[in-house]
Amino acid sequence: MTGKTAPPAKKPAPAAAKKKAAPTPKEEATPKEEATPKEEATPKEEATPAAEEPPAPEQPPAPTDEPALVPMEAGEEATPAAAEGCPAPPAEPSAPAPEPEPEKPKEEPPSCPLSLAVEEVSENSFTLTWKAPEQTGRAGLDGYVVEICKDGSSDWKAVNQEPFLSTRYTIPNLSSGDKIHVRVVAVSASGASVPATLEQPVLIREILQLPKIRMPRHLRETYIRRVGDAVNIMIPFQGKPQPEVSWTKGGQPLDTNRINIRNTARDTIFYIRQAQRGDSGKYELTVQINGAEDRATLDIQVVEPPGPPQNLKLVDVWGFNVALEWTPPADNGNSEIKGYRVQKSDKKSGKWFTVLERCTRTSCTISDLIIGNTYSFRVFSENICGLSDSATVASGVAYIEKTKTTYQPEKIPQRDMMEPPKFTQPLTDRTTTRGYSTHLFCSVRGFPQPKIIWLKNQMEIREDPKYIALIDQGVCSLEIRKPGPFDGGVYTCKAVNPLGEASVDCRLDVK
Repeated sequence: MTGKTAPPAKKPAPAAAKKKAAPTPKEEATPKEEATPKEEATPKEEATPAAEEPPAPEQPPAPTDEPALVPMEAGEEATPAAAEGCPAPPAEPSAPAPEPEPEKPKEEPPSCPLSLAVEEVSENSFTLTWKAPEQTGRAGLDGYVVEICKDGSSDWKAVNQEPFLSTRYTIPNLSSGDKIHVRVVAVSASGASVPATLEQPVLIREILQLPKIRMPRHLRETYIRRVGDAVNIMIPFQGKPQPEVSWTKGGQPLDTNRINIRNTARDTIFYIRQAQRGDSGKYELTVQINGAEDRATLDIQVVEPPGPPQNLKLVDVWGFNVALEWTPPADNGNSEIKGYRVQKSDKKSGKWFTVLERCTRTSCTISDLIIGNTYSFRVFSENICGLSDSATVASGVAYIEKTKTTYQPEKIPQRDMMEPPKFTQPLTDRTTTRGYSTHLFCSVRGFPQPKIIWLKNQMEIREDPKYIALIDQGVCSLEIRKPGPFDGGVYTCKAVNPLGEASVDCRLDVK
């Protein structure tokens, strides 16, 4: 290095030049001579090389260690000046900036709960209900947080410490007369929703309600149970403040040794472990608030199977029939008798068969019995519980005998049935072929039955195997077997009885 370059003039660079001289993030300023890493050139300390100006006479070096800045034209970049006139070393290439990683899309918090409303208000609490939000996000809801704030204050406080998933919540321990603002927030892993807020504050006060018993439909009629069954009845009611509940039977308090009563704020429970017939009757329920009351009646009927019928008698036996009579049972099982079941048993088999079911009368007739059998009979009573445990058996038995009958023939007036022979169907002329058998037919009537005689050419046909003569129900037939030319001629059928005779004839030709 020669060191004969003139030091640059110490003139402040214009403001525009200072702004243009600022290095970009990718350009690093090189230090002057042997500057340490901490001594980096600032934008204001950068200058252009000295060769850009005309040389000047040799001057002693400037007493300061920092290079002076020279004015720069707009659009030029500042480079650090070379020490003692030496050109500045080339700038080191900057490392490529790492590509930014794509940001993961953030999950949106759930939407606002819906339909926030007050369900019930008492003197020191109130109950809220709402519906789940339309959007809950991928992670789903963690629960809800209920916050309250007194009217006139902006201090919201969470009522529940941990989120819960129920859409109904009762806020307790409030002071009567306070006005409370309330809101509900849905919470999930991605954040909290916009709160659902009631438009008006809730006034904490007791709401008066007249007492009202809501008797279930199946208890409005007689409630029937069997002996030994449990009676467990719950009857809801309403009223504010808390109503007084009382039970009576026939105007007297209940026997607590047999009947248990448990009352809550909304219902009363009537319980009997094992019902007896003495528990039947009408029970009066009274719900009262400050002189206002509501009453309801519970009618309970405890029943059991009836006793058997009484005085079963075998009244009469005739032909194939038996008549029975009886009287109702002494104990109907605390229920109306719906009918009787009648059964029979024959002595041979000893098995009982049902003849009548639900017979509503106290008498019946049994028919279609078998001749020669001996029968016994029994009857059961039936009520709402079913048949009686036992039956009443008739004291006597019924033996079905064969009846003796005498046949009396009907007297028919005698009529004269005598009639001479008369042909109702004559013979007809026939033409037959040689070698083919043929038949001649006619019909006759008469009484006594006439004798039939066949003739050929006025000659009687006697026992000739060529001819077969028959008579059936007045129809006369003559079969000529395989006739020849000499079998042709005139054939006559004559009928004769004691009253007379008749005849018919025909001609037969054989070709």
